[in-house]
Order: sequence, then structure tokens, then C-alpha cells
Amino acid sequence: MIPLTRPARLSPGARVAVVAPSGPVPEERLGAGLDILRAWDLDVVVGPHVLDRHREFAYLAGTDEDRAADLQNAWCDPSVDAVLCARGGYGVQRMVDLLDWDAMRAAGPKVFLGFSDITALHEAFAARTGLVTLHGPMVAGVDFLKSTRAQEHLRATLFEPERVQTISSPGAALVPGRAHGITLGGCVSLLAADLGTPFARRSAAGGILMIEDIGEEAYRLDRILTQLLRASWLDGVAGIALGSWVECGAPEEVRAVFADRLGGLGVPVLEEFGFGHCEGALTVPFGVGAELDADAGTLALDVPALT
Repeated sequence: MIPLTRPARLSPGARVAVVAPSGPVPEERLGAGLDILRAWDLDVVVGPHVLDRHREFAYLAGTDEDRAADLQNAWCDPSVDAVLCARGGYGVQRMVDLLDWDAMRAAGPKVFLGFSDITALHEAFAARTGLVTLHGPMVAGVDFLKSTRAQEHLRATLFEPERVQTISSPGAALVPGRAHGITLGGCVSLLAADLGTPFARRSAAGGILMIEDIGEEAYRLDRILTQLLRASWLDGVAGIALGSWVECGAPEEVRAVFADRLGGLGVPVLEEFGFGHCEGALTVPFGVGAELDADAGTLALDVPALT
């Protein structure tokens, strides 16, 4: 696994487009998030279908075709410097193959931000454009709107990425040690669901795998990790950082699943690293070389997330 191409950092006045590739977006929360971005002196444009609702499926922000069109049009607009997702939910897997990836690759590098269901797009951007992407809080997310820490870490990543080149969190070593590799990951259930799909990553070999999830009980996490193990997807992984596991059951039970399923890999495993579905979530780049120190609770990037 080799490092991916890093997009350019943002500067005051940069134009950012907000899109909704997954679930429906509450208008009030979107407005609050846009106000934060404008306070950062960003020129914000909103995709025409961001506030849409699918007529039949209430869990989708409009039709697959319209959600794909918003993302592709924003990405291929030369005046847009970054594309930020409004929220997750569900829906990316329905629209990701409707995108013209040749056109998007030809449009050149720019910043892409999101997490949760957006995991499938992180994987697609890595495979089809070779670009570093940012796993971080989304514009209409409650975790972003109510957390100064999440806002400040994202802002530093976008504008002054060298300030957060070492990412620290008061985590603990489930398996001690240090490892170096290329960052990747996201919602672990989405990574498992991506197996066997077009252009899916064959394995996490050589990577620092950063995983988190929400609403997955311990037995389901066991099943997800067992699937990844049986598919040999975790063979050769260099190290693992575990983020948040909100609504996944008793922490001790979840921890026991990770120790059982991941402890035998013989690689460092850091838990409670503070990214994902949690208050004050950190922004983490995917596709960058980094050293994971499970004992110190740090992820030291070889280079800043953005150029």
C-alpha cells in the first residue's frame, strides 16, 4: 500500500460545496452548520438536492440519481475547492456506481470530507481517484454543531494541517506497540458490506486500520470482524485504531470482542481513540503514511493531511 495524492489545504475565501449522498438532512441543522463554515470565511454553495426527500424511502435524501448528480457536479466544478457531506445515514452504496469516476478523476484533486455511511465513498475515492480523503464530522451533524473540539480540529486540518500532524487522544492500548502504515478505514460495517463490490479494496495489508461504528451490538461486531477475518481482508494489517462504539452495548463486552477477534493478529491495537460517532470527534485523513503508537495514544502523520 502506497500513500495517496494529497489535495491542497483551504484558504480564506475558498469555495466549498455541501452535498447529501445518504440520508435526509434536517434544514435547521444544515443552516447552523453552514453558519459555522461561513464564519470560517468559506464561500459555501449547497447542492440543489441536499434538502430533498425520497418519495418512497424516507431514509434517503432524494433519488439515487439526484444525490449522485449533486456530488459529481460539485466535484467537477473547477471553482469548488472542497466537497463536504451534510450527513450520513444510508444511501451511498445505492449511488456510488452512478458516478462518472473517469470525469471525477480528470477534475483533479480537492478536499472530500465525511464519515459513517460516507465510508463507501472514502473507499471509492481511494480506489478510483487515488486521493487522500478526510474522515471527520459533517456539516449538519449534531456532533459537529455542539462540539467546539470537533470544529477546531476540523478547521485546523482544513487550513493549517501541520498543527494537527500528530493526532492525540486519551486512548488505551488493547495490544501494545508501534506500527507504521497507510491510514484507511471508517465504519466497520460499511467496510464489510463493501467486500466483493466493484473496485473494493482487496485487503488492509500495510495499513493502519481505523474503525468505528454505531448501533452494532457485540454479536454483530463479532460477525462483521469474523467476516473480514474469513475473507483474509485483515491479513497483513500493520496496526488498528478503534474509535467510538456508540449504542453498541456494554463497553466491556465490546472490548472483549475486539480482544478476541483482533488480538490474535499480532499488531498494535489502540482503543478509545476519539473519532467517529462521538462528541468531539477528531478528523483523520485516509491515505497518508502514519505511525500508530498504541501505548502513547497517538497517530503521527508522515506529512500533513493536505498540502
